[in-house]
Amino acid sequence: MDRLRATDIKYLKGVGPKRAELLASELGIRTCYDLLYHFPSHYVDRSRFYEVRSFSGDMPMVQVRGRFVNFTVQGEGAKMRLVGLFTDGTATMEVVWFKRIKWMRENYRTGVEYVLFGKPSEFSGRWSMVHPEIDTPESVESSCGFRGVYPLTEKLRNRGISSRTIYTMAQTLIASYCRNVTETLPADVVARLRLMSKSDALAAIHSPRNNDELQRARFRLKFEELLCLQLNILGYSRKRSAKMGGFRFTHIGHYFNSFYNQCLPFELTGAQKRVIKEIRADMNSGRQMNRLLQGDVGSGKTLVALMCMLIALDNSTQACMMAPTEILATQHYETISALAAPIGINVKLLTGSTPKKQRDIIHEQLADGSLHILIGTHAVIEDAVQFRNLGFVVIDEQHRFGVAQRARMWKKNTTPPHVLVMTATPIPRTLAMTVYGDLDVSVIDELPPGRKPVVTLLRHENARLDVYRAMTRQLRAGRQVYVVHPLIKENEKVDLRSLEEGYEQICDTFRDFKVAYVHGRMKPSEKDEQMNLFASHKADILVATTVIEVGVNVPNATTMIIENAERFGLSQLHQLRGRVGRGEGQSYCVLMTKSNISKDTRKRLEIMTSTTDGFIVAEADLKLRGPGDLEGTLQSGMAIDLHIANLATDGQIIQLARDEAEAILDADPMLSSDAYRALSKEMRALFAKAVDWGMIS
Repeated sequence: MDRLRATDIKYLKGVGPKRAELLASELGIRTCYDLLYHFPSHYVDRSRFYEVRSFSGDMPMVQVRGRFVNFTVQGEGAKMRLVGLFTDGTATMEVVWFKRIKWMRENYRTGVEYVLFGKPSEFSGRWSMVHPEIDTPESVESSCGFRGVYPLTEKLRNRGISSRTIYTMAQTLIASYCRNVTETLPADVVARLRLMSKSDALAAIHSPRNNDELQRARFRLKFEELLCLQLNILGYSRKRSAKMGGFRFTHIGHYFNSFYNQCLPFELTGAQKRVIKEIRADMNSGRQMNRLLQGDVGSGKTLVALMCMLIALDNSTQACMMAPTEILATQHYETISALAAPIGINVKLLTGSTPKKQRDIIHEQLADGSLHILIGTHAVIEDAVQFRNLGFVVIDEQHRFGVAQRARMWKKNTTPPHVLVMTATPIPRTLAMTVYGDLDVSVIDELPPGRKPVVTLLRHENARLDVYRAMTRQLRAGRQVYVVHPLIKENEKVDLRSLEEGYEQICDTFRDFKVAYVHGRMKPSEKDEQMNLFASHKADILVATTVIEVGVNVPNATTMIIENAERFGLSQLHQLRGRVGRGEGQSYCVLMTKSNISKDTRKRLEIMTSTTDGFIVAEADLKLRGPGDLEGTLQSGMAIDLHIANLATDGQIIQLARDEAEAILDADPMLSSDAYRALSKEMRALFAKAVDWGMIS
């Protein structure tokens, strides 16, 4: 593999400097290794031939064998095209080219047998193919039944580089270099799992002889890719655990017991008790805790975090909570300070808008230890913020912080504080093993008693008056309503209801009620002013964009109207739905769409109407849309470009790779023995550019 990584693609036969430059700029293919790992996006079966007379309906890509009868050039200038009359002996069809006409006329002849591969189309009772691939019978017969079709760009097509060109380059590379690729995986793993060899898998993935060989090659390459990823993640985690000592919190004292006995707002759920027990075990282990707390909207994560912070206080340390927005930080401050005030806990809020006088007080109290809990935004990681003895850190919606930003928290104490990261975005288990693979995971999977599930309804534009009547009933009962739009201003190119248009219509329709509005482009002060109007019930309706997706807590709001719901992902719809159902009253979420949505869109939205379980929604969203942005949350230093594995669909292989990685690291933590030497070398090459964040998160 080292030779392939070091060999410029221009030196491969059939490439050259000009093509190499194009491949690098358009596909990122700079070396022979890059080409070898530029896998096909799909495959075509070249083992079957069709007859032209058998063409019917909407045909797939097919191949036919025959000869050109004649060629004619039709039209002029930009409308010029080359038309070839082609026959296979059963019927004739036209073959049309709009580009590279001169080259086609010079290279193809009448009376010579060719194999054409393309998509037939019928027009006025006559069949035709536009820009088919053309081969000689000999070249087709020498290749296998399946052939890879490769991702391309329009620029490559215009410059004469087709999928067939990439395929030919890949076959040249495989024949020249890759039949004796060094095996990466340990022999016992290959034998036990009955894996295809690496060299055979790399050859087969480009041109498998049959579907069984294709599936075996895919499995082998996916497994290796995911095994390397899991080894890297688990290796970081084990290294951190071995080197990073932590506070040992053995004492449960005044603060925790007083709060539990006097201030607990409601009986803890079984899930909350289980999670607190898991966190307590970590805090008593003598190692720095790094734990992810997942919990659906309203599941009581903040209460769990507070009770764990109280354990830190009972062990003579301070605690800090960091949130991504000022709105969310303020709400956490209001909730926690109200709960903790009766037992004498000093809680302060620090954000970008905190006045200097208050900042000075906070800095002074942090330094002398009289400030027990600091809650804030990015402001808490500023160098001026120094704790006397920081023992516990909570990071809410942690995916919104960069790794380097979070790292600055750990440097605020000689002994690294315990870390609890929280997310209200449910993450399927197999994806969490990769996205948060270096963290222990706790899940709050039940809601506090008395919470009523939100009733979710799908409604079309023609039912708007009925929706508005239902809104009016809620408003007259003293409740509040959210109306969410995907855009701020009208865009003629996108048929969506904009915030401005929606705001005007709501104001006109609900003249007896106060309407506020908020969007991400507003100044923070303007946004806070509008949000406060709604939070204090000085406004009855809040018209907003998705800026309210996270961190808005108005228990009196019982209705959520989401315009153009078909434009949102399921996980985002679930987050928006979580803004209601936070009080005692029955709440509703109405998904408004156009009447003519597709069958697939309807099926997707009906998932929302059928369940309020965020993990079910997340699983469905993952399968429908893929991992998307979640892949972008992979820790720096753990990320790897996945060429073939899919975090959304390869859950079983992820689990298998994780199990094997655990066993390998148990046997040889440094991968230094002969059995793992090739695997270790491959991993060093894959992660050569990664930043070692293993010691911080």
